[in-house]
Amino acid sequence: MNKDRFTKLFEEFVVRSSEHYSKYACRNQQAHRLELDDNCFVRTEFAIDRDRILHSGAYRRYQGKTQVFSFTNMFDEETSNRSLHTTYVSQISRTIANMLGLNLELVESIALGHDLGHPPFGHDGEVALSKSCERAGIGKFHHNIQSLHVVDHISRKGKGLNLTFQVRDGIISHDGEVHNQILIPQRDKTEEDIQNYIKLRKEGTEQKWMPATLEGCVVRISDTIAYIGQDIEDAIRLKIMKRSEIPKDCAEHLGNTNSEIIDTLVKSVILNSYDKDQVAFDEEISYYLHKLKKFNYKRIYTDKNVKKAREKIDRSMEVLFDQYIEDIKENNVNSKIFVHFLNRKGKSYHNRFRDSEIVRDFIATMTDRYYNEEVKSYLLPGSFY
Repeated sequence: MNKDRFTKLFEEFVVRSSEHYSKYACRNQQAHRLELDDNCFVRTEFAIDRDRILHSGAYRRYQGKTQVFSFTNMFDEETSNRSLHTTYVSQISRTIANMLGLNLELVESIALGHDLGHPPFGHDGEVALSKSCERAGIGKFHHNIQSLHVVDHISRKGKGLNLTFQVRDGIISHDGEVHNQILIPQRDKTEEDIQNYIKLRKEGTEQKWMPATLEGCVVRISDTIAYIGQDIEDAIRLKIMKRSEIPKDCAEHLGNTNSEIIDTLVKSVILNSYDKDQVAFDEEISYYLHKLKKFNYKRIYTDKNVKKAREKIDRSMEVLFDQYIEDIKENNVNSKIFVHFLNRKGKSYHNRFRDSEIVRDFIATMTDRYYNEEVKSYLLPGSFY
């Protein structure tokens, strides 16, 4: 193979692929990694990141993790899971980014990796795991921080995926639960800023935190667009609420179905972000979106049936966390934390993290089904289920 000619073809492709980009887009030439990496001369740096995420074990486990409604996947396989949500975020992000002239491969990489650190049972699992982490003295658990931890320190037997700074920043900077009308990229961010953010968030300090790229901002706003209407559809499907309960003014301004809501929100973002160094909703749409978020929180996320599941998760999480700590201290090599986790990690991982951090990482990797089976193996049948 003529390597020089292939390299020239690739360089021409990189230049040609960015000719239609907005002046605010992140160019492929701007990609940089903490450690030097060989270029394959077929894919851009961000495309390499996307493929590394796609082929990771954490990505494959998406499909076994709850989005909102814990335990429902055991009897209704069409209820949204983390894999579906991630796919929705990716497609919505690409639609917006394409219209705005942004880097599609960077957007896709961030979108596909943004929830890799989510523990089993969605937000309920995150809250329960955070309580155990604080009790163990390793700080609060946040899934965006854990997602970065997965790609940096857990994947590839603990070596990490060595992703670009822009993708890593987009992953840790996503937060669909915080309501923002306007997102403006914090373009001067550094690796030191990221590490300082992690430290402060684990300590419980709130931070004003924006992605470093416009592409990261698109993924962050698309995260909200992807879940707000879908959670309503799932709640209706599970008979937790009726469509007629959606606030009338929200339905009039945003739509009455997930499809209508997505269409309204996507168009608002495109119209208010085109040829600007920002990603934004218009003021009216933002108001009704915020109101719909509050409705979802009150009517769906704190529903009495959801609360019952949360109690089970809280109680079992504490038992599992303590059991794994004991297994490590007693060198119980038959424990799943050895068989399915520690035995698959290199020395760099073993030497870098404390027992409690290892337990946190193991539990966060679990699917709902795996977690259930582990609870059953340690507890008497019927204790929690």
